[in-house]
Amino acid sequence: MTPKLILIEGLPGSGKTTTAALVQELLKEKNISARLFLEGNLDHPADYDGVSCFEEHEFAELQSCFYKYKDFLNDHIIRQDGRCFLEYRKLQQKAGTEFPDELLKAIVQKDIYEIPLDDNRKLITEKWRKFAAEAADGQDTYIFDCCFIQNPVTAGMIKYGADRETVTSYVTELAAIIEPLQPLLIYVTQNDIDRSFKKAVRERPIEWSQGFFEYYTNQGYGARHQYSGIEGTLQVLKARQQLEAEIYSSLTIAKHKADNSAFDNEGYRQRVSEILNVFFNTAHQPD
Repeated sequence: MTPKLILIEGLPGSGKTTTAALVQELLKEKNISARLFLEGNLDHPADYDGVSCFEEHEFAELQSCFYKYKDFLNDHIIRQDGRCFLEYRKLQQKAGTEFPDELLKAIVQKDIYEIPLDDNRKLITEKWRKFAAEAADGQDTYIFDCCFIQNPVTAGMIKYGADRETVTSYVTELAAIIEPLQPLLIYVTQNDIDRSFKKAVRERPIEWSQGFFEYYTNQGYGARHQYSGIEGTLQVLKARQQLEAEIYSSLTIAKHKADNSAFDNEGYRQRVSEILNVFFNTAHQPD
């Protein structure tokens, strides 16, 4: 059995990106060509990154406010399903320093991960449906890094402080959409969140950690509990871990946990290889 979608999930610092790349490598050894999409990919087939969505009247208002850039905006708008999509991260790369900060600020306010949760969920599920339909007719196997559970939990719990039922139903809806693709979920675990997250903080740029702390403590769940700094962020991550464990248990798609607590490359490679072998060589059953 060859799944058309392999999903890699886990908390920040757990080793998701490493796992996703490892899965692609192991599939290559099985002579299976797989397309890997990491977090932040601007061409993601099922998710949005650096994309804003406007109603027609909202886009007209944006053009009116920034009349000098009216033609530029109109040349790059993507009209689809009665909405206007603007891939502003791609435009930034194209325009460079000529892309004004005030225009970017106005566009980012309508980023698909900044709009209300119900609107976000509608747009995201629509894109997943289109992806699932196209992938079902194709031959490619896709590997997605952290957009299946992480994004609904981040948008729902972290940003908006949504309740467990709302966030869980969001992920459950995505799971139903991709079921025809015979997906496999690999959830990367760590037995010590403090250690793994602080390791990530040490190894990544300070801009990443500062932005992460602010995002996790200045809104939604973190703000409601008045958390701050790295210790407050860890409290939010522990709450997120609990919610994701509940979501994982509720899912009926094929799933396996991969313990990466030791950060032992060879041992971890063997574990991931075993997961893939079990799934490819037997009828898959949720663990």
